[in-house]
Amino acid sequence: MRIMAAALAALLIAASPAVTVADLGWLAGDWVSEADGRWTEESWAPPRGGVMLGHSRSGRGDSLREFEFIRIARGEDGALAYIAMPQGGAPVAFRLAQRDKASATFENAAHDYPQRIAYARTGDTLTATISAIDGSKARSWTYRRR
Repeated sequence: MRIMAAALAALLIAASPAVTVADLGWLAGDWVSEADGRWTEESWAPPRGGVMLGHSRSGRGDSLREFEFIRIARGEDGALAYIAMPQGGAPVAFRLAQRDKASATFENAAHDYPQRIAYARTGDTLTATISAIDGSKARSWTYRRR
């Protein structure tokens, strides 16, 4: 029953023309997480032209370990999507499944990992979580606004 309700909610959100990239404008800004010599940064430009552009990078000390180009835009099916290009590779789209005024969850059950990407903002704190579609294998980052 819970899965059916979640699927219905995702369908309604994805099909709703009222949901726009501007509704995710709360994500805009420069975000950083640093601990034990490791760092992760994520930056998002404000919505403009129906797109939010972003990038992330992480490393340890002076060494870059990973980077990713990201955008939020309408996908080929017209639904809002988080489109990631890890290490500058081929784009992978995750459809918007849920959102409210300061959180959003994107999903792609066909992708190996992650299958779910979720963001939640409280003030100057942004939490990003990746996981499998069922919520297992979750990994989170807590960022502070730079």
